[in-house]
Amino acid sequence: MKVEIITPDSNVFAGEATALQVPGADGLLGILNGHAPLVSTLQAGKVKVTVEKGEEKFFDINGGVVEVLNNTVMILAE
Repeated sequence: MKVEIITPDSNVFAGEATALQVPGADGLLGILNGHAPLVSTLQAGKVKVTVEKGEEKFFDINGGVVEVLNNTVMILAE
């Protein structure tokens, strides 16, 4: 799936991922390929992006919004 993490200052990450974990308003959300459409607010925490070959990348956020649609995930983070 295609993942983009955008902050007011820059585009933090853009690329393909096999899995994603985000700090949702009510707890951690796991997102995999083919996930159902979703829009949710995010709280402060870490976003974990698993790219090919199992490599994990972590990004700190102070809240924001995540949108999942058509195998594309967009995170608008603070």
